[in-house]
Amino acid sequence: MDLIINIVLGGLLIGGIYSLISMGLSLQYGVAKVLNIAHGEFLMVGAFITYWLQQNGVDPLLTIVVGGPLLFLVGFILYRTVFTSIRLKAPNTGVYESNSLLAAFGLYFIVQNIAVLIWGTTPQRFSYLASSVTILGEDFNENRLVATAFAVAIGAAFYLFLERTRIGKAIRAAAQDPLTAGLMGVDINFVLALCFGFGAAMAGLAGVLISICYPITTTMGLGYTVIAIVVVTLGGLGSIPGSFIGGFILGIIGTGVTYWEPGLAVASYYVIFIILLLVRPKGIMGK
Repeated sequence: MDLIINIVLGGLLIGGIYSLISMGLSLQYGVAKVLNIAHGEFLMVGAFITYWLQQNGVDPLLTIVVGGPLLFLVGFILYRTVFTSIRLKAPNTGVYESNSLLAAFGLYFIVQNIAVLIWGTTPQRFSYLASSVTILGEDFNENRLVATAFAVAIGAAFYLFLERTRIGKAIRAAAQDPLTAGLMGVDINFVLALCFGFGAAMAGLAGVLISICYPITTTMGLGYTVIAIVVVTLGGLGSIPGSFIGGFILGIIGTGVTYWEPGLAVASYYVIFIILLLVRPKGIMGK
């Protein structure tokens, strides 16, 4: 029973961060139709911005107000300049998705190599809220609890933003039918750029939260991109609640596999991904 409690609680803690990462990719892929292989690189940049500011005396959690807006701006500009041009020149949606995937691969290598030049390849970490808290007889670091609380709060706030605001309504309309949304007065190019920017911001915020809990490296991005793709598939393409739920499910599964055999944790994600594609490709909340 102690082991089960440890696995579930540990899975929920990391699952909160997985949810935040995946909500961003769900916007970029499910709405803007860009399978952004470079998604994890935005997370890595957010983590290293936090590390750099922390080394200069800034509280790591305060970097949320720096990393999030900065990466939103980068993502917004990238979509307006690169991906909008690709979309407008593509003869159909299939060609656009293929070309945007290739562009995302190029972005992945560019961002990673610039990061290596700036920060090197040595893993970095810093100590923050390192004391432990006992929950149901199990000890957990305070930084993981704080990171999970922030991830859930940010995810819930963004969901309310999509549900309650006019811009959120435009995003949901663009996700369902961009052509009709455009005919109804929605500026599709602007809305899709917003989605890509919000996705980059969420990845950056996840990077902030990861940096206060775990060591970070300039090559860690792709692993988190894979996790986000699996969670988005698990939750349902374009479904923000699905990504939220899927992140926690994958966190619990990954934690359980890690207790059994740590070397198989990543492999288990791929197995889940393949099973989903065969059994339920639309995911938990997909339509």
